[in-house]
Amino acid sequence: MTIPAEQQFRQIRRQVGRAIGDYGLIEADDRIAVAVSGGKDSWLLLQVLEDLYRRAPVPFELIAVNVDPGFPGYRVDLLEVYLQKLNIPYHLETANFREIIAEKRRPGSSYCAFCARLRRGVLYTVMDRLGCNKLALGHHLDDAIETLLLNQFYVGRLAAMSPRLLAENGRHTVIRPLVYVPEQAIIDWVASQDLPIICCSCPVCDQTDQKRQAMKRLVNDLSRDIPNLRQSLLRAMSNVQPRHLLDSALMESCETQREDCPWEMC
Repeated sequence: MTIPAEQQFRQIRRQVGRAIGDYGLIEADDRIAVAVSGGKDSWLLLQVLEDLYRRAPVPFELIAVNVDPGFPGYRVDLLEVYLQKLNIPYHLETANFREIIAEKRRPGSSYCAFCARLRRGVLYTVMDRLGCNKLALGHHLDDAIETLLLNQFYVGRLAAMSPRLLAENGRHTVIRPLVYVPEQAIIDWVASQDLPIICCSCPVCDQTDQKRQAMKRLVNDLSRDIPNLRQSLLRAMSNVQPRHLLDSALMESCETQREDCPWEMC
């Protein structure tokens, strides 16, 4: 049975509201830059935050920010037309990632990952000019799960995506309000909307991140036998048991705190 778009949106809005409440993602007088690439995730993020803005219990500001990477064929004109229809303040920034990537990227490193780091740096610079203290990104539940698995399988690190993270520069806070929202829910909602889905026009866009795609297939395959897999992995990311891991620093911390808390909680 097809769920009406309005009902889909309300469910997503509840998930976003819960994430905001759980992690304190939005606070009074925040000025939030919403990264809008023109992809499905960023369009949903912008519209959910705009809807919550009108009913929020605390005052805050939103401004949509787009970074044109400078790749030929990127249709920033379509994005701007739609932003004007939404009547949301926006800022368009143009960059030239193509030359920077060609000059600076290490051989064998991920083209897309390097591009993402460049985009984040430009966003931080724009935030300073616009007086924004928070940056909202459109990473969803599946992104967090895939990152968790990628770090374990390929890096040997237990890490995923934090819903709220202070940037290394100490000035900006990155928030991910869609962290509870499964990707399929976004796909289903976007299918019912007339949105200008815009490709980044990256020259290697057809060469998708094979490792991430492998994690996506793994999660989808396991979900056929474990229907609640995503929710279970979500709970696991927020239910860390340091005593049962091998990080010696965490073990020492547990030993130090043992007198102050029940050992079951360490």
